[in-house]
Amino acid sequence: MRSFAPVLTVVGAIMVIWYGAAVALNSSWAYDKAKRADVTLSFSEMVADTMAQKKPLLPAPHQVVAEIYKTTVLKKITSKRSLIWHGWVTLSATLLGFAMGTGFGILLAVGIVHSRAMDMSVMPWVITSQTIPILAVAPMIIVVLNAVGISGLLPKAFISMYLSFFPVVVGMVKGLRSPDAMQMDQMRTWSATQSTMLWKLRLPSSMPYLFPSLKIAMAASLVGAIVGELPTGAVAGLGARLLAGSYYGQTIQIWSALISAAVLAATLVALIGLIQNITLKRMGMLR
Repeated sequence: MRSFAPVLTVVGAIMVIWYGAAVALNSSWAYDKAKRADVTLSFSEMVADTMAQKKPLLPAPHQVVAEIYKTTVLKKITSKRSLIWHGWVTLSATLLGFAMGTGFGILLAVGIVHSRAMDMSVMPWVITSQTIPILAVAPMIIVVLNAVGISGLLPKAFISMYLSFFPVVVGMVKGLRSPDAMQMDQMRTWSATQSTMLWKLRLPSSMPYLFPSLKIAMAASLVGAIVGELPTGAVAGLGARLLAGSYYGQTIQIWSALISAAVLAATLVALIGLIQNITLKRMGMLR
């Protein structure tokens, strides 16, 4: 129970701040309605009004929870109004982009570690690629891929890959270079080839660096999938829910999609953490 105390304290503080901000931001609309109706609101009546507005500037936490419950439990999974259905659409692009980004990142890292030419030429471009705003890149990727007949899941996956490969490259380069000089010299005395050193020494040594990178890459991949849904006017996915909510001023819908995306990201990162613990324990790197 003690381990949960800090978490509960932080969550409680967030709830207090959230409710306070909801009252402060939504109060002007409550007073405006009362003024037009020539009615005087007491403080308690004003607070009650801010907690029940249909299109508040900032929805209260219980309104967001009610919206999530309505669009998950009370809707069929196959319904286009179900957050689970929209979440699955986004998750598909996220996982595909994450797999592509992870594979591409590991291959680049291996090349950078084993080739000084790649280290001097490719690594600067890898870093530079992340200075370009994803909101500027996403429409270009979608337009180019649509021009060659590629649409649907793949454009969003490519955007996810663009965001997710970078942390994998950086983490794996650091991990592959983590064996010290004595370990490398010992492998050479055994006449080990570069491929043997990679599989038997470098890759196992890189595992503690790989998994933290994968956690960052997974979160970035989800962001990429959502961003990829925005410029296309998509009708499916959490990005589409955000877009529809912004069009019609449905702030509760926007916040429910945001919270759902956060929960999805936390679940995926926790899953990677579980795989990390199992893998490192089996390798003897974690007790």
